Amino acid sequence: MSDLDDLDALANELEEFSPPEKKGGRSAREERIIAGFEDIQRFVDEHGRVPQHGDSRDIFERLYAVRLDRLKAQQDCRLILEPLDHQGLLAGPIATEFDAADMDEDTLAAELAGMVGDSDITTLTHVRSAEDIRAEAEMIASREKCRDFDQFKALFDEVKKDLEAGSRQSIRFEKSTDINQGEFFILDGHTVYVADKETPYQNSDGHWDARLRAIFSNGTESNLLMRSLQKALYKDEAGRRVLSFDPGPLFRDSLEDGDLESGTIYVLRSLSDHPFISEHRSIIHKIGVTGSDIKTRLANAAMDPTFLLANVEVVATYKLAGIDRVKMEKILHRIFSRAQLDLAIKDRFGNPVKPREWFMLPLKVINEAIERIRDGSITEMVYDPEHAKLIRDKK
Repeated sequence: MSDLDDLDALANELEEFSPPEKKGGRSAREERIIAGFEDIQRFVDEHGRVPQHGDSRDIFERLYAVRLDRLKAQQDCRLILEPLDHQGLLAGPIATEFDAADMDEDTLAAELAGMVGDSDITTLTHVRSAEDIRAEAEMIASREKCRDFDQFKALFDEVKKDLEAGSRQSIRFEKSTDINQGEFFILDGHTVYVADKETPYQNSDGHWDARLRAIFSNGTESNLLMRSLQKALYKDEAGRRVLSFDPGPLFRDSLEDGDLESGTIYVLRSLSDHPFISEHRSIIHKIGVTGSDIKTRLANAAMDPTFLLANVEVVATYKLAGIDRVKMEKILHRIFSRAQLDLAIKDRFGNPVKPREWFMLPLKVINEAIERIRDGSITEMVYDPEHAKLIRDKK
C-alpha cells in the first residue's frame, strides 16, 4: 500500500468523530488506539522499517512517527498494544527531538489533535473536515518534479494560447464533477492536465474514486486521488474546468467526414390552439430524439397525440454521432422530470391521452443542459421549476 493509500486510511479514521460502539468488550478509546497502531504496523510491513521523523520524510511517515512516540510514552496505551506488537515496535526508544515546524501548521494540528492530546489519544480539537484535510495534505505531500515535462509543455502552451484567444473557455468547477483522462483544469493559478486515470473504484464511503497522474504547468506532477483533486478545485474560488477545444461529434450543427450519424435531439413548440397551451406556448417544449429525418418524423403531427394533435415548430436541433440516442433521451427526460407537462388531451376516438415528452421550461435552460452534457458538468443536475434553473440534485 502506498503512502497516498495510507492517507485514505488516516482520513477515514478522522472522519468518524463520534466514538464507535464497543467491540469484543473493548472501549471506544481502546478500539481507536488499536486502529491507529495497526496503521503503523501496515506501514512497517510495507516499508520494512519503523516510521521516522525528519523533513526528508513523507508527511504521513512523520505523522505515524509522532503517533508511535505518543503511544510508547503512554503506559495505558502500551498495556493495550503490547499483546498485539508482533513487530516489537513498542520496544524501541522514543525520539527526543523531531522537526515538525516545516509541516503545514493547520494540517499538522488537525492530523495530530486526536492522537497526541494530553490524556486521550482519541480526543479531537480544532479539527477541520477530514475530507478537506485529506485533499490538502495529499496535494502537498505528493507533488514532485515532472521528469518528462517536455512531453506535456506544448499542451500547456496550446491551452494557454486558446484561452487567451477565446477559442477555449473555462467554467467554474462544480462539486463532484467527474474528472477524466485528457482534461485540463485550473487550480491555484496553475493549469492541471490529467495525463492518466486508473480504473475507478468505490471507496469506504461509497463514493467513486480513482488514482490520477496530474501534471501541473509549473513542471510538477502528483499521483493523487480524483476526489482529492475535486475537493481542491471546488475549494479554490478560482478553480476552473477548461472546456475541450473540440467537443467532438456529440453536438454539431453538421457532421464531418467519417462521422456516423446516430440521430438528432430536437426541441419543439406546439402550435395548438388549446387554451392552456396558447397561454404558455413560449415555455412548453417537447424534447425528443429521433434517428430519422425530422421532417419525416413530424409529417403527421396534427394526427398524433404525441405531438398534442397539432402542428409544431422546431426551435432547436443537435446532431448526434456515435451516441446511444435512447440513453441520451432518458438523460434529458430525467433532468427535466420535475417540469413535465401535466395535461391530458383527447385523441380522435375521445380517449384521454397524456403525452410524456412535453415540459414547461424556458428554451435557454434546455440549451444549458445540452452544454452541460457536452462538458460533463450535468452530473446529478436536475431542474428546479420554482426558480426555472438547473440545480444540483440533493438526493
